[in-house]
Amino acid sequence: MKSNWRLLLLAVLALALSACAAGTATFSPADPAGFFVGIWHGWIAPFALIAHLFDGDVRIYEVDNTGIWYDVGFYIAVISGFGGISLSRRRNRSKAE
Repeated sequence: MKSNWRLLLLAVLALALSACAAGTATFSPADPAGFFVGIWHGWIAPFALIAHLFDGDVRIYEVDNTGIWYDVGFYIAVISGFGGISLSRRRNRSKAE
């Protein structure tokens, strides 16, 4: 029963985070997405990908952006988000080695 609640919580969290995903906000060429929006979109990229499966209007990457600074923020967040998980794991080393 506990795992059902966790799954439901994860689904609600994914939908809530994808509400701020790229392509759903009101960015335009006159008011493009910048560095910090790129960081946010990088952090929620996995959730936006899941939401894109159910809603084609949700995007991972904002096309109306400031260029290199949006890209830098996006990639910093993607790399730190996925790479940080592997860096925080402990390796199990046996005493025989």
